[in-house]
Amino acid sequence: METLKEVDFRGVALRVVRGDLTESDVDAVVNAANSYLQHGGGVAGAIVRKGGSIIQEESNRIGFVPVGGAVLTTGGSLKARHVIHAVGPMWGEGDEENKLKKAVRSVLTLATREGFSSISLPAISAGIFGFPKKRCAEIIVDETAGFLTDNSTSLKGISFCLMDAGIIDFFVEELGLLEGR
Repeated sequence: METLKEVDFRGVALRVVRGDLTESDVDAVVNAANSYLQHGGGVAGAIVRKGGSIIQEESNRIGFVPVGGAVLTTGGSLKARHVIHAVGPMWGEGDEENKLKKAVRSVLTLATREGFSSISLPAISAGIFGFPKKRCAEIIVDETAGFLTDNSTSLKGISFCLMDAGIIDFFVEELGLLEGR
């Protein structure tokens, strides 16, 4: 895990980290999930492979989650104690930007309600769901800043954990825009 950029925003350390989300040592990692919580590929598949079948079993008990929603399961054998499954939009389904904004807010609301101090999240919807990477970074960072501005939270650290070189620069750029705000 390599921190590429860190900004203190309203008392919360926001970081862009290059690395494997499943190795994050935080209260919760965020899974970019589908509505049926079937974790076969991408980030979701990696989380279940590393964390164990208990994550999929708990997800099966939860069942359906609408786009924009977020739910919590155990972290299984991950370093993170929990997984927040956030359902982002598929590009082309309509109203994608607002749905991604809602998913980010759902994650941050759930993490705060649970009293978590640290979370690590991927570029929700920018992988196999096809959301444009630059716009994804803009929305995720802007919604995070908006949430921290509008709400008190238990969160002290939020990491944007990324492996795709094509999106890392967009997150670094967006975090830079928060400096001095």
